[in-house]
Amino acid sequence: MELPFAESYKIKMVETIRKSTRAEREKWIKEAKYNLFNLRSEEVFIDLLTDSGTGAMSDRQWSAMMLGDESYAGSSSYHNLKNTIQRILGFEYFMPTHQGRAAENVLFSVLIKEGDYIPGNSHFDTTKGHIEFRKAHAVDLTIDIASDTEAYHPFKGNVDIDKLDSYLAKNANKVPFVIVTVTNNSSGGQPVSMECLREVRRVADKYGKPVLYDSARFAENAYFIKMREKGYENKTIKEIVKEMFSYADFMTMSSKKDAIVNIGGFIAMKSKDVWRQCSTYNIMFEGYITYGGMSGRDMNALAVGLDEGTEFDYLDTRIKQVEYLGNKLTGFGIPIQSPPGGHAIFVDADKVLPNVPREQFRAQTLGIELYLEAGIRGVEIGAILADRDPVTRENRFPKLELLRLAIPRRTYTNNHMDVIAVALKNVYDKRESINKGFRIVWEAPIMRHFTVELERVG
Repeated sequence: MELPFAESYKIKMVETIRKSTRAEREKWIKEAKYNLFNLRSEEVFIDLLTDSGTGAMSDRQWSAMMLGDESYAGSSSYHNLKNTIQRILGFEYFMPTHQGRAAENVLFSVLIKEGDYIPGNSHFDTTKGHIEFRKAHAVDLTIDIASDTEAYHPFKGNVDIDKLDSYLAKNANKVPFVIVTVTNNSSGGQPVSMECLREVRRVADKYGKPVLYDSARFAENAYFIKMREKGYENKTIKEIVKEMFSYADFMTMSSKKDAIVNIGGFIAMKSKDVWRQCSTYNIMFEGYITYGGMSGRDMNALAVGLDEGTEFDYLDTRIKQVEYLGNKLTGFGIPIQSPPGGHAIFVDADKVLPNVPREQFRAQTLGIELYLEAGIRGVEIGAILADRDPVTRENRFPKLELLRLAIPRRTYTNNHMDVIAVALKNVYDKRESINKGFRIVWEAPIMRHFTVELERVG
């Protein structure tokens, strides 16, 4: 008899979480202005808002923190992290930042000017925000099948190479670089194939454009390449990662994802000239170039996390848990982005709540209903996150209206996944009676989803 799957870790410390009543949750979400970000952590039973900084660090990472060097300049922790990045990712130059959006802020301050166009595959919220804040434009060239949640494609995160070539042929003079997000978060945590990465490199070289990877979940992307792409089944994750980044000129990293730390990020690059230009902004925005808003302790933990996060057994455990939840939901008939992504399940809110007018924010409505049902917090990846057109100020309605259930790393058990699945089924079973959503009563001028205030319609 074949042995069943088991996690590649054992639990060393636990944190108590509290269940609440529906009456309590009704009160709390109303006080939070129906914004799930505004809920207190103690008001949440299972927190799937994000996988960013919410995972459990290993004993090796905690041990490394005790050896952190807190020197202002030139700490051994910085050099330890630098050497790890060179060894695993292959970049000669890097600088730490306090998180991924800070890395974008520093690098984009060098690379982007007003009127630029940045083509890529479904830029995520902070990426698009930093582009549009500079009065530039994000151009989504993701393959069309990504917007069909029911269709199967092993690499739904791919850039459409023909579209990229055509776009650069017409607009190369306005494009400072091409960006590839690995994995593609906005399309459902979907991976990008190695073939696609090579082709992006080829087309970019054809027009003399550098390539940037938004790399928050690069290791999960490498796992999918190993499992789904011919010729990579016998390669290690670290070998695949090395090849992936060989096709990139720059990378930004939110280390709170695949490096499994609570805080931190970095920029890495192959150009000394760009590194020097970034140094000025890093000193202005973050801190000195050898700490960049991070403590020595956190840099040490990050270095260990890069090693652990690029091991197959860890990734297999992590991604199989996401798949487990996905299979539970599809077994209940609940429509999700298929196949399940690497870090989250994305529920198709357009199909779950078609009776809610789209201008009343279906995914947000679904997220609130799930919270009321069981104290589970997800996040809307839909029209609220898509924000307003920077020119017309009209709401943008994306092709996909999704509720993201992001699974923290090494944090919850499959029993928690079972609770999530049943809770969502209960909401799904009463979907016909849910026909009203929410309207915005206050919003920030950019990246509104973090702080938006809502009220019920009707």
